[in-house]
Amino acid sequence: MSSKDIGAQAEEQALQYLQQQGLAVVSRNYHCRRGEIDLIMIDDNTLAFIEVRYRKSATFGGALESVNHTKQKRIIHTAQHYLQQQQTPSHNSYRFDVVAISPNQHAPEITWIKDAFQLN
Repeated sequence: MSSKDIGAQAEEQALQYLQQQGLAVVSRNYHCRRGEIDLIMIDDNTLAFIEVRYRKSATFGGALESVNHTKQKRIIHTAQHYLQQQQTPSHNSYRFDVVAISPNQHAPEITWIKDAFQLN
């Protein structure tokens, strides 16, 4: 399985998990010139921009640690682009979440960090 296939599978697992938690999908793989956001979802009345990270092992750092300052800036820029493209903003608040997925013996281990980082 290619790394692109593994990433798509991780995003699908994250999407299913978040839908089970009550979130509704707005967009998947939103692109602009400087970045991509894996999932955009609604949690109550909050728009959540969600980065999904998969790591087979923590040898070179875990999935959560891989969302460094540079990656955060790209996600924030892409979220700002998304918000500017909306004709009428439908949500008063938004946040940046990270879903980290690691393999486990029986099922993947999923860690969801709400409001993982802030707009600086």
